[in-house]
Amino acid sequence: MATMFGSGLSNQTGAAIGALAFPVLGPLGVVAVRQYVAALALLAVGRPRLRSFTWRQWWPVLLLAAVFGTMNLSLYSAVDRIGLGLAVTLEFLGPLAIALAASRRRLDAGCAVLAAAGVVVLMRPQPSTDYVGMGLGLVAACCWASYILLNRIVGRRIPGAQGAGAAAGVSALAFLPAGILVVVQHPPTAGAVLCAVTAGVLSSAVPYLADLLTLRTVPAQTFGLFMSVNPVLAAVVGWVVLGQGLGGPEWAAIGAVVTANALSIATKPD
Repeated sequence: MATMFGSGLSNQTGAAIGALAFPVLGPLGVVAVRQYVAALALLAVGRPRLRSFTWRQWWPVLLLAAVFGTMNLSLYSAVDRIGLGLAVTLEFLGPLAIALAASRRRLDAGCAVLAAAGVVVLMRPQPSTDYVGMGLGLVAACCWASYILLNRIVGRRIPGAQGAGAAAGVSALAFLPAGILVVVQHPPTAGAVLCAVTAGVLSSAVPYLADLLTLRTVPAQTFGLFMSVNPVLAAVVGWVVLGQGLGGPEWAAIGAVVTANALSIATKPD
């Protein structure tokens, strides 16, 4: 339990600390650094034997790399526009959709309606509504859903964590030009680089290793249920670290999405 909570808190705290570097590096620069850190961690753990990969193994790895980078960039861009709590809540619709899509239970249909109601509340028309930011959050959700599906394919075709390591390495290479461009246009400060590196460690390396250890002893259903608290953690961390307060309707919408996921997972038969 402590490991799962620590993983979620580390992930959201890392994202918040990364957001502190947005004024200097922008979301693109922070994501580029995060991809580099993730690549170093996952390559060290997975140690992929790239020369032995066949095309049947390479194509899902390349797609996974593209989805990984797009997911992080769209999420961090959404965080920059609408705040951490709302961005993570919208992104969380991705795994929730995967969980509900294969089900034919009436309860899951109700959970889908509940989550949809939460989204409607979040995206209701207001003078301050940032539809671009909301859209980026939904892009991140689609990417997370794709990430889950592609990870299943990669896991079946490539042993261990080699596929994840290879995908992280390819994604980091793809972000090299972006990183160079950001450095040239906006020379980074030491503080901004430190925040970006910290975001990479807390949001990529620590959660991956913690989840790897957790899934060895905790049932997948319990793990998925505990993941439901991530939008709440994101909202609390965004408020504490970034001063991003939320109103009653926003908290109600987050609660609806979290409850939908928790109910769906908790009531699934073993």
